[in-house]
Amino acid sequence: MNPPAMQQGNPIKIAVLAMGGQGGGVLADWIVDMAEHAGWWAQTTSVPGVAQRTGATIYYLELLPEADVARAGRPPALALMPTPGDVDLVVAAELMEGGRAIQRGLVTPERTVLLSSSHRSYAVSEKSAPGNGIADPNKVLEAGRAAAKRFLCFDLQDLADRAGSVISASLFGAVAGSGALPFTRDDYEATVRRAGLGVEASLRAFALGFDAAHAAPVQPAAIDLTRPVADVPERAASTRTQALLDTIKRDFPACAQPMLTAGVRRQLEFQDAAYAADYLRHMKALRDLDAQHGGDAQGWALTCAAARYVATAMAYDDVIRVADLKTRGTRFERVRREVGARPEQLVMTTDYMHPRLEEICGTMPTRMGRWLEGSKAFGGFVERRLGKGRLMQSGTLGGFLMLYSLAGMRRFRRRTLRHQIESEGLQQWLDLIARLVPQDYALAVETVNCRRLVKGYSDTHVRGGGKYRQLIAAAAQLVGRPDAAETLRTLRETALANESCAPMERQMAEKLAA
Repeated sequence: MNPPAMQQGNPIKIAVLAMGGQGGGVLADWIVDMAEHAGWWAQTTSVPGVAQRTGATIYYLELLPEADVARAGRPPALALMPTPGDVDLVVAAELMEGGRAIQRGLVTPERTVLLSSSHRSYAVSEKSAPGNGIADPNKVLEAGRAAAKRFLCFDLQDLADRAGSVISASLFGAVAGSGALPFTRDDYEATVRRAGLGVEASLRAFALGFDAAHAAPVQPAAIDLTRPVADVPERAASTRTQALLDTIKRDFPACAQPMLTAGVRRQLEFQDAAYAADYLRHMKALRDLDAQHGGDAQGWALTCAAARYVATAMAYDDVIRVADLKTRGTRFERVRREVGARPEQLVMTTDYMHPRLEEICGTMPTRMGRWLEGSKAFGGFVERRLGKGRLMQSGTLGGFLMLYSLAGMRRFRRRTLRHQIESEGLQQWLDLIARLVPQDYALAVETVNCRRLVKGYSDTHVRGGGKYRQLIAAAAQLVGRPDAAETLRTLRETALANESCAPMERQMAEKLAA
């Protein structure tokens, strides 16, 4: 690609959008350093913002050749902020930041080259949504194709990871490979060498970014959003798990086997093989019920839906599981990888813990837990000590041992108050499904799907659980209505779309009164 055509005295204008920790400042400094060593005037400013993850920042650069300055006979007046419709190059370190640049009007089809990484760093609003709050990346790609003069988009974070570097290096390489700036590859690489930190890894990431941008198509292709189906292995790792695998293959329809396999893996991770066998017993009862009431003709919809949600209902998120996840070696490895730590560097992880009284009592034997849950003295003690949450360093010996001891309580999980509560709730749900199937197959399937609302722990679990119980009560009241399944589906979608219960409750009151 040819560099942007410049009118005499007009600078090249560049906007870099990046989140905290992505090296947007490093990238901006590299561009300035490269331009100044090539005899250009260069200026950069940064405008921090909280638009996405309390860290998204716009770095704005203007570059002007020394010859233009000499002709003018005075130092240039360079802008401090990008102006909509007046930017030559937009570099986004994450796909949705590219979308925000389009929203702000920084990308125009007459002049702007838009260069964005295709990977996602999810916003808080996406991760905290009751349902699937993840924004559709293909909408950004569609907008980019329409808004930009040229749009380059590929996974620059993956290229950086493969090179053992950070995304600022692969972004710098992609800028070079795009040809959007009038500098040679030697100019770019010399800039990286002058920086003097992690030079070899940065140059590897630079080369990968350069090659990817140089070979990029005129417009990026759509991102494949289909999820891979869980595999059903031929053989299991042990005789006990092989027996579970044989049961899945022998007793269940082929369409449900991948999810059942994933469900068994979840139960094995959560508890043990006996617990996984309990899961398959529940599923065998539902499969038989499905077969009796036309499941084959319905594509085994009940069995397939239940394979997922019975698994998640049985492998609930309690204090024991949270402690287990926080003390796994794979977690510490992932954190080190995400922060780009070198082998000789120490990484300390601080976790915010805010256990509720119910969760603490839930880890105790049933009778003791119920007694302490009703004790005002114990409740006051917990509120005083943990009401505002605690910070715990899971990488220290004391913090790790505390969490590791909690994780070790999984052997006693079946005797805890929390397990009794979850088991009773599971059985009530399964009993309701069994009553509904003979009367309204579609309503029974929608009742299974209502379990999607129950997830997480602490306040997240409480909010989702409250909505779920209201929907289950509504399902029982809808029996006999021709639109029962559709009504319950609509109520569930409203519950998933809103953090508050109020919209669902208003809609429920209208539907049930109709």
